[in-house]
Amino acid sequence: MYFLNSNQFFPPVDQADESGLLAISEHLSITRLVEAYSNGIFPWYNPGEPVFWYATNPRMVLFPNELKISKSMRKIIRDEVFHFSYNQEFQSIIKNCRDIQRKDQKDSWIGNEIIEYYTHLHHLGLAHSVEVWNQKSQLVGGLYGVQIKNVFCGESMFAKESNASKAGFIWWILENSFDVIDCQIYTPHLASLGAREIPIREYLKFLK
Repeated sequence: MYFLNSNQFFPPVDQADESGLLAISEHLSITRLVEAYSNGIFPWYNPGEPVFWYATNPRMVLFPNELKISKSMRKIIRDEVFHFSYNQEFQSIIKNCRDIQRKDQKDSWIGNEIIEYYTHLHHLGLAHSVEVWNQKSQLVGGLYGVQIKNVFCGESMFAKESNASKAGFIWWILENSFDVIDCQIYTPHLASLGAREIPIREYLKFLK
């Protein structure tokens, strides 16, 4: 594990430990975030802690041509149960991702520092939000992430109505032509959508 000062670059990703933890720094910065995502690294830490930087290996990714859409989800999309937008309510999306109650999770890792810096990335055109609206034009779901070249790195999502975030995620993939979606770590939910684990070195090829 490496402790980085403000002038140090990240070490090679293959020096991460078994959990994927690669380095620790005192604070976030825009330069550090861009460097991280460009090299397959992402921050994951709780408010008030130092910044923990991860490079998980294997890497959970979703190739758009392997996306699995269930019959029930196809019907939801076909029947226009929801409508979608992007980059219209970035702050609302990231704050909802912070505030939504999740099973087996007391507090959110999305603190004020994360909101500040990812909003800055959004203003630079590097972070994007997807908004999901119901038929009453209420914001009921969404997600946000960072785009580096033709790779979209998903960060977090939320849903206030069943299937809202999943529908938004599928819509975002279908509306774009990404080479790969970086899902970072394995979850059964992502696996059900067609995501799978690959060696991190294979993932890095898409960033170069």
